[in-house]
Amino acid sequence: MKPKVPFLFVLMAAVLWGTTGTSQTFAPASAHPVAIGTIRLVIGGVTLLAIVLSLKKLSLTNWPYKRTLIASLCMACYQPLFFSSVSITGVAVGTVVGIGSAPVLSGILEWLFWKKNPSKVWWSATLLSIFGCVLLFVNKEAVSINPYGIIMAIGAGLSFALFTLVSKDLTAEKEPLPAMAVIFTISGLMLAPLLFFFDITWIFEANGALVSLELGIFATGIAYWLYAKGLKKIPSSTAVTLSLGEPLTATVLGVFVVGEVLSVPSWIGVFLILLGLCVLSFVKEKTVQQVSYRENQLLP
Repeated sequence: MKPKVPFLFVLMAAVLWGTTGTSQTFAPASAHPVAIGTIRLVIGGVTLLAIVLSLKKLSLTNWPYKRTLIASLCMACYQPLFFSSVSITGVAVGTVVGIGSAPVLSGILEWLFWKKNPSKVWWSATLLSIFGCVLLFVNKEAVSINPYGIIMAIGAGLSFALFTLVSKDLTAEKEPLPAMAVIFTISGLMLAPLLFFFDITWIFEANGALVSLELGIFATGIAYWLYAKGLKKIPSSTAVTLSLGEPLTATVLGVFVVGEVLSVPSWIGVFLILLGLCVLSFVKEKTVQQVSYRENQLLP
């Protein structure tokens, strides 16, 4: 695999994740964000599992169950934590804290438990992208600083960071497609009981069904498969920073599809995120090719 291809895979995943906000604008008004998040996991997991079974690529012999359960739990926690934080603090604070904290938390966890030091290039790109993310949302709405919402947003960022780190270890032993199929099937089952608390009749409407399929198949199943493929070859902290392409994509789609108007600071934020992603993708890092990963190490 060419050196830049893994970066491209992760960026493609981020672009697909970035379609979720635009897709949800076409969902029926009765569709609750938590229900949408749960349904996308269920559909994504079932889709990947069906593909894996049809290709006869699923073998549970010597399967790393501990890491699979941890990764599944992290993904199951991420959905309600992120959507709850956004509902409490608003889109601006919830997104900046939730998505923006994930790269930093990933770097810290990677340094503490996986004994890998993030490079200067990573720090520069990450700080640029996070600052850009702050500018991107700074004028979107009135800021509401709610301690519980902030804690939930940080919890969402931590869940995604830990999911990435554990998934990297998992995909060192198993192929990305079956690994993601098992993880998302389990996480979907974990969240499925939440559907009893929400009205899901909207899924039987034409636009509800189409939105659910797009979110489940493309923005979840295919996106996380691409993410896992890229994750096999690059550091976890780098992959999480590249995922900041998600709010960048969401913003661009919001302007050109939904018709949103951005302020000058928001456009500067778009530029800084793009600059950070370019630095991370195209500036040569020794860490990408020379760092030795302890791919078979179990979590402490």
